[in-house]
Amino acid sequence: MTVYLDCNATTPMEPLVRDAVLKYMAKEFGNAGSRTHEFGTRAKQAVQKARDKIAEMVAAKREEVIFTSGATESNNLAILGLKEYGEQNHKRHIVSTQIEHKAVLEPLVALEKVGFEVTLVPPTKEGWVEPEAIKEAVREDTLLVSVMQVNNETGIIQPIAKMTELLAEHPAYFHTDAAQGFGKDITTLRNPRIDMISVSAHKIYGPKGVGALIMRRRDYQKVPLTPLMYGGGQERGLRPGTLPVHLIVGFGVATELALKNFQERANICRAFRDQALEALAPLKPIIHGDLDHTLSHVINFSIAGLDSEAAILALKKMIAISNGSACTSSSYTPSHVLKAMNLSDTEIQGALRISWCHLTESVDWTEIVKRLKEVLF
Repeated sequence: MTVYLDCNATTPMEPLVRDAVLKYMAKEFGNAGSRTHEFGTRAKQAVQKARDKIAEMVAAKREEVIFTSGATESNNLAILGLKEYGEQNHKRHIVSTQIEHKAVLEPLVALEKVGFEVTLVPPTKEGWVEPEAIKEAVREDTLLVSVMQVNNETGIIQPIAKMTELLAEHPAYFHTDAAQGFGKDITTLRNPRIDMISVSAHKIYGPKGVGALIMRRRDYQKVPLTPLMYGGGQERGLRPGTLPVHLIVGFGVATELALKNFQERANICRAFRDQALEALAPLKPIIHGDLDHTLSHVINFSIAGLDSEAAILALKKMIAISNGSACTSSSYTPSHVLKAMNLSDTEIQGALRISWCHLTESVDWTEIVKRLKEVLF
C-alpha cells in the first residue's frame, strides 16, 4: 500500500467530517436560502453554526466569515476586490513577497496590467521574509500588504505578528493567505491587525470545494471590497450563489476538531518528523529552510546526486510525495519559492517535499532510504 505523504497538497478527510458531509448531502439537503420551510431553516442554522466555528478559530465575528470555494477564490476576492477602492483613493501600490502562492501572485499581475504597482519582497535564505523589509517597502500610497502565513512548499512560518506590529500605524489593509496555517498555527491569525484571512477546508481534513475569506471590520468599517461576481446577493453581496451546505458543515466540523486537537496533532507530526530526519540522516539531506520556524508536518529537502523526478518514480509504490506545489504540477517548472531563497539550481532540481499528518500510516524508512540510494548518481 502506498502511504500518502503529500498533505500540503490536500489532507485526508476526518471520519466525523465525512459523516457530517454525507448527512447534509443525503438527508438534510435543504437550501440555506429557502425561508418558507423547515428544510431551509435547518440548513441555514447548520451554516451559521459552521460560520461560528470558523470565526472562533481566528477570534472573529460570525458576520465576518464569507464562504467561498477555497483559498484561491478568497485570495482573488481580497486582492482584486480592492481594485475599485484603490483607484478611487489614488492608492495603487501593493506589497507582497516573492514566495507567495500563485493564487496571490497571479491576481497581483492582473492588477499590474491595469496600472497598479507591486513590490515583491524577497525572503532570507532560511525561507522567511524579514518584517523590516516589509515595512521599508510600504509607501504612503500602499493599498494592501499581502503575506502568507505559512509557505506551502517549505512549511516556513512567516513572522506575521511582527509585520503587523510594524504596520500598526499605517492604513494599508493586511491580508494573509492562511491555507497552510489555519487550524495549525492558531495564535497568529487571532491578531486583530490582520484585516483579511484566506482559508481552505481541504487543508484541515475537511472537504474540497469550500473555504472562506474572513474580513475583520476596522473601527466598525468593513473592508471596501467590490464583488467579483453578481447574482443572488448571498454572503453579504460579496459571493453570490447557492451555498454548498454539506461542504460548509464539513468545514465547520473540521475547524472544530482542529481547534480542539491542534496540539495533539502537532505532537504526533513532530514525532513523525524526528523519525524521518533520523532515517534520512545517512543520505545527508540539505533541509531547505530553518526547521525551528517550520510547521511540524513538512520537510523540504534535497540530497546531493539525487534528481527529484527519479526519486518520486523510485518511491512511487511506497509513498506519495511531491517536488512542488500541486497547483503548478501539471508541467514541472523550477520552484519560484526555492529560487527566491537563492538555492542552487542543483538543490532546486533535487528538491522533495514530504508532508504528513496525524492520520498518516507508518512508513518503512529503511526501504525508502535503500531505494533512494539506488537512484543516486
